[in-house]
Amino acid sequence: MGRKPEGQAEKMFKKVGKKIDELLADLKEAGANAEEEYAERIDELKRSGEKLKDEFSNFKDKHKDRIDDVEQNLKKAGEDLKNAFNSAFKKGE
Repeated sequence: MGRKPEGQAEKMFKKVGKKIDELLADLKEAGANAEEEYAERIDELKRSGEKLKDEFSNFKDKHKDRIDDVEQNLKKAGEDLKNAFNSAFKKGE
């Protein structure tokens, strides 16, 4: 099978990473004074992001069996829903 779909948490981590990158780009434009002013805040954001990522990873590891069960049940429900719609809206009827 291919790669699993990206979850909400992963999307959030990517979004936070993009925001940090945007902040860094803004700092380069603002100059050295602003860079010093925001350097501590950027480091704090990076540490917080890493902490959240670690906590989420630990949560996923701790609840792996339940997460796997939920994922399989959601896939089955999705297939059942797809089949119900296909059956209800068959072409040519």
